Parts: sequence; structure tokens; C-alpha cells
Amino acid sequence: MRVLLISVVDESGEIAAPLPFGLACVAAATQRVGHDARLLSFAASGGAGFPLADAVFQFRPDVIGISARNIDNQNMQHPRFLLASLRELVAACRRVSSAPIVLGGAGYSIFPQPVLRYLQADMGIKGEGEMAFPALLSWIEQGAQGFPPPGTYLHNRLCTTTAFVPSLDGFPLPEASFWLHFSGGGALRIPVQSRRGCPLDCIYCSTSAIEGRPVRKRSPESVVSWLAQLRTQGFHSFYFVDNTFNLPRSYAKDLCRKLIQAELGLDWWAIIYPKWVDQELVELMAKAGCTQISLGFESGSEPLLKQLNKIFTCTDVKAISAMFFAAGIKRNGFLLLGGPGETKETVEESLEFADSLHLDELRVTVGLRIYPSTTLHSIAVAEGVVLPEDDLLQPRFYLTGRLRESLPERVAAHDTSRATAIMPS
Repeated sequence: MRVLLISVVDESGEIAAPLPFGLACVAAATQRVGHDARLLSFAASGGAGFPLADAVFQFRPDVIGISARNIDNQNMQHPRFLLASLRELVAACRRVSSAPIVLGGAGYSIFPQPVLRYLQADMGIKGEGEMAFPALLSWIEQGAQGFPPPGTYLHNRLCTTTAFVPSLDGFPLPEASFWLHFSGGGALRIPVQSRRGCPLDCIYCSTSAIEGRPVRKRSPESVVSWLAQLRTQGFHSFYFVDNTFNLPRSYAKDLCRKLIQAELGLDWWAIIYPKWVDQELVELMAKAGCTQISLGFESGSEPLLKQLNKIFTCTDVKAISAMFFAAGIKRNGFLLLGGPGETKETVEESLEFADSLHLDELRVTVGLRIYPSTTLHSIAVAEGVVLPEDDLLQPRFYLTGRLRESLPERVAAHDTSRATAIMPS
């Protein structure tokens, strides 16, 4: 089958606009089972319309896949719903092709039925596209008879259970030359994923809905081998998009050791959960080429950390931040203010704590985006912030009532002349 996969990138600057790594992995898996898959990626901004007609007329796809990665900009003060452009894209596909339209992506996996209804596509897949999408193509080839494969959502039909594989090594990675087609060449920072899944259950987080709770890994050897191939194409900058690079710590150390042995000369970034970090891991990361980490501590108040279901303390954060500073690795921090139990006093605690870390950059978010099936969603329903029947597709936020008026102003007034850059989001 001829399969056209489409990624629309938001270039407003409000949210991270990474390269379409997930869809590229789906394309590789689709090609491996014998289909002719092509990936089209373009910007949603600019108002010039989608460069779609020529691609469809030339390729004549049998199936069109569209990635819905982001639902909104997660900004309570200036919310922006991002699916409207994808709805236009689906309509444009309908005008030039009769091929069935399949949805997928991280955002889709959080809201499978609501997104399917809103975008008016034919079907969608939740979970790991490398497995679910080729299986769905086979089902379509066979006339869409019988029960659809796991992870499939159809209109007015019960979904099938999402399945996650225990190891990621069975999934192919995009060819190293694939990234040469994107502007920026060797200067691009290529996304890398060595693990999926998160068992930590932070009250607001949707990661387990997207990737599952068990941590599933690629072998360090396969990760290093892929990075070596990319290095031969001139790429040297990478970003590990694993939700927690240091979980499990033993795996992170093994991966770093193999990167050091390979002597690839890489520059890479990672996301660190401020627990399960020791001096050995930090030194290994530095030697392996890590130059920057994102440190999501979210609060500088011990009671609020417990309320958010964090299993680290402010003491942990301070010690870990100091270790990375001593190793010469830049530290970007994140505060998430306004959650359940937040008060003016805990806000001041958090801002003072963040200042004490002397971070290279700090991003402060006011209000927590409410996602379905999270503890925050249950709290919001109990407090009357949202109704039980709300599908939450249109962005809804939790901001404790006592701070609704004062907190945005307090964050905006925080002294931006300090060493830390404050970036409200």
C-alpha cells in the first residue's frame, strides 16, 4: 500500500516544535513490512495553506496518516487550541483523496475519541504506532473485516485494548539520512528515545496514557549504534526525549559508558527527575557529552511536592542541581504553580528556592492543564472545577481559587534582573 504520513509543526514559538521523530519511526516500521511510506512535514503557521495537493496527486496514497502531537499550548493565561489547523488539514485531504484518514500521536493517545470526533477522520490508533499502524494497514488491506487490531479507535464502536511491547529493540529507527531532508542540516538537534513509559504517577501527568507505566527500553548498544550512524551523516547534537533519563539509573550509567567507549563526540541534552542521581552518573553523563539538563522540580515547598505526588525533596533537588553545576552541565528548571494546596506562602517558597539554585534558565507555569484519568482530574471534578462529563479536549486548567487573581501578577512581577531567566508559560 502507498501510505502518506503527515506531520504539522507549530512554529509560533509557544511550544517546543521538535522534529517528527515519532512519525519517522512509524514510517520506518511501515516500510519494513513492505508498504511504500512517505512523510510530509510542514508548518501550520503562515496562512499559505497546506502543500498537500501536489503530494497527493503525485503519490496517490491508499491511506493517509496524520500525527496529532499537541492539543494546545498549555498556557492558561493565553490558551491556544492547536487542533483547528489539523481539522483544516483533514478537510483538505478529503478534497483531494478518497483514502481513509488515520490519526495517531501523543496528543491523540490522551484524547482518542474526542480528537477523532473533532477532526472528523476515519479512525485512530492509540499507543505505539510502530506496532499498531502496520497491523491496521493489514486490516484495511483485508477489507476491514472482523475486529480491528489492538489500539484502534473507530466512530461509534468500542475501542480495542492498547498494547505495549516489553522491549523497544524490535522497532526500527529512522535511517540516518532521513534527517538530511530538514532545513538546518548537521546543526539540527536530533531527538533520541531510549526508553518509554513512566511509573511515577505525578498527579497532573499524561505520560502513562501515552506510553504506559512500565519502563521499556532499547538496548544501549542499539542506541549507540544509531547515534554512530547519525554521526557519519554530520549530526552531532541530540536531545534524549525520554521522560526521565535517569530512570532506571543503572541503565543510564550503562548507556553513558557505551557512549564514552564509542568516542562519537556528541553534544546532548536530557530530562532528569531529581531523584536517583549520584556523582558517578553525573560524571558519566558529562564525559559522554551531556551539556544541558531539564530539571523538573515543579515546587520549592515540601507540602506541595507531596501534593503533586513527587517522591523527592527540596534537599534532593538542591544536591542534584549542585552536582550538575559542578560538572559544567547547564540546568534548566521548571516551576508549576497554582496546584491543589498552593498558597501565597508556598509560591514565595518556590520562587526563593528556585533563585537559590542559580539555574541557567527557569520556566514558570501558572495553572495546571487538566488531563483525563489523572489524579488532578479527580480533584478538579470533586471541587467543581470541571464536570465529570467534560471531555477536556478544549484546554481546562486547575488554579486554586485563592490565587486566581494574584498568582499571574506575582510571577510577572518576579525580579527578572536576577541571574535566573524567568520565562512564564
